[in-house]
Amino acid sequence: MKRLTAFMLCLLVIGMASCKQKSESKTAEEIEAEELPAKVMGQEVTYATDSTNLKGYIAVNENIEGKRPGVLIVHEWWGHNDYVRERADMLAEMGYTAFAVDMYGDGVQANHPDDAGKFAMSVFNNLPEATARFNAALELLKSQESVDPEKIAAIGYCFGGSVALTMANTGADLDAVAAFHSGVQLPVMPSNDLKARVLVCNGAADPFIAEESVEAFKKAMDSVGANYEYVSYPDVKHSFTSKAADANAEKFGLPLAYDADADTKSWASLQKLFEEVFWN
Repeated sequence: MKRLTAFMLCLLVIGMASCKQKSESKTAEEIEAEELPAKVMGQEVTYATDSTNLKGYIAVNENIEGKRPGVLIVHEWWGHNDYVRERADMLAEMGYTAFAVDMYGDGVQANHPDDAGKFAMSVFNNLPEATARFNAALELLKSQESVDPEKIAAIGYCFGGSVALTMANTGADLDAVAAFHSGVQLPVMPSNDLKARVLVCNGAADPFIAEESVEAFKKAMDSVGANYEYVSYPDVKHSFTSKAADANAEKFGLPLAYDADADTKSWASLQKLFEEVFWN
């Protein structure tokens, strides 16, 4: 009996060692898969509302399998340019399917602040069409094979941040919204229709964002019990995430400035937001 017990114990130890080895081997394979370099593929896409043809850009990491959250990115007032596509690629590398949208139509870009201002105002002065353009992008993103349509966010820069916040305030089906160097005096202010968790990252030295508008925005968010964070970076000016800001400031005499520290910190805040909303 003692010999039989010892034999069974030996088999048990061998079996446990074998299982441990397989487990360790499987874990190594999983780690290796996770460490595969990102294979980001970007593709231009055309889409439309009933009245406007639009040109966007979708980026996805092809080394990730299965569905993942989707993120809409709304451009600055300059229009759908390389900068917004770079941000789409960055989000794809992080594991999201990112769609850089076109809010002006036909991929139009402004070469001068006067034109940029006119383009931006044309969007906010026609909110039904702006909503239609945003929703067209939203539906296209949700239809992507790589996207979980129940996990959608929107982010935006400058004009684009105001668009994303406005769309969230109208009740758009979004889980999270982030705005960078964005005005918060919006055509539609927060109400009970707001579903998304909100992050706003602005420069405290941004002359385009009046302190009174910030206080009014916070008061409105608090009044509806919104889940939001407003971050203000001391001594940081407008367009702080864009490396083209300094050149545009010099060329057009505008109070713009790239700030590497604020850029890095705001992107980290975005990553934290998405981690908490989509992965926890």
